[in-house]
Amino acid sequence: MKVQLLIAAALLSLTAAGYAGAAEKTAQQQKMTICNQQAGDKALKGDERKTFMSSCLKKESKAEGITPQQMKMKTCNAQAGEKMLKGDERKTFMSNCLKKS
Repeated sequence: MKVQLLIAAALLSLTAAGYAGAAEKTAQQQKMTICNQQAGDKALKGDERKTFMSSCLKKESKAEGITPQQMKMKTCNAQAGEKMLKGDERKTFMSNCLKKS
């Protein structure tokens, strides 16, 4: 009975650790988010969008070597700029955006 309880506890902790790790985006996922956002900003569709996305994701850009937190900051900053937020409204938006996983 004790062994089964220990095994169940171990499996539960491994499952929880897996979910916690999945919440953080990898650098590639962050890059995908940024490229996708840029393609949306340019209103690209179809083959033009596919070509842009392929090129953007392959690019040796400044995105290489930056931490996921820095990528998140860049994404949130771009979103705040698109919404033309200023002052306290921008600070609040940035704070909430950076807290999201």
